[in-house]
Amino acid sequence: MNIRLYHPDSILENNTSLLSKEHTHYIVKVMRLKRGSNLNFFNKNGEWKSEIIFLDKNRVEVRFLEKIKEVNNLSKTELAICLVKKNPMDTILQKATELGVSKIIPIISERTEIKELNIDRAKKIVIEATEQSNQLVPPEITDIIKLKDFLNSFNETSRLLFADVNSKENLKAEDLKNVKSRCILIGPEGDFSTAERELILQNRAVKPFTLSRNILRSDTAVISAISLVNFINNFY
Repeated sequence: MNIRLYHPDSILENNTSLLSKEHTHYIVKVMRLKRGSNLNFFNKNGEWKSEIIFLDKNRVEVRFLEKIKEVNNLSKTELAICLVKKNPMDTILQKATELGVSKIIPIISERTEIKELNIDRAKKIVIEATEQSNQLVPPEITDIIKLKDFLNSFNETSRLLFADVNSKENLKAEDLKNVKSRCILIGPEGDFSTAERELILQNRAVKPFTLSRNILRSDTAVISAISLVNFINNFY
C-alpha cells in the first residue's frame, strides 16, 4: 500500500524531518509502520520517497530519499460555492478536491442559511482528499465572501461559469478557451434570488449554462459541473 502524506514545509533530498503529532499518531497507531518502512511525502513542489529512520510512540523521524514526481499542469478550474450544511459541505470539499479544482471560494448569498465555515477542518478535508486522489497541491480555501463582493472583485480575464437552473444553454469548448482561469459558480439550496441572478448575469465574464433538466442538490451540482468542465477541457 502506497502511503502518501502532505508535508507543507520545504523538502530537500537526503534531509531528515521530525513529523507532526498528527502524522506520528497516524504512522504509529493507525498504520503501525516500523523503522525502515517507506512512505511518500508531497507538497506543491513535488513528491518524495521517504524512509522512517526513527520511531517510537511519540516521535517519528523520516529521511527524504528521492524525488519521484514533479508538479505540472496545475488546474485552472476554481469553485465558488454558496455555503450549505455540514455534511453536504464536507462532500463538496472532498469531491471538488478529488476532481482537481485549484481554489474553493465559500460564498454567502441571500438564501444561504449557513454563514460560517470551519476553515481548519475544511483544510484537513481537502488535504486528506489530495492524499487519497494522488494529487500534489491541495486547493486553496479562501475566506468567506459575500456574493456581491465576489462579483465586484472577479477578474475579467477569467471566465465565470454560472450553473444556472434557468439557462437552456449547453457549455461548449469555446467557453473554456483563451482564459486565465475558469471559476464555476454554484448557488445555495433554493437557488439565487431574482436580484442576485440579474447581478450575476450583468458580469462581463459570465457564461451561464445548464447542468440538468432536474433540480440538483448543491453537492450533486458541484460534482456534475466540475466533471463537465473536466470532460470538455480534456477531450475537445
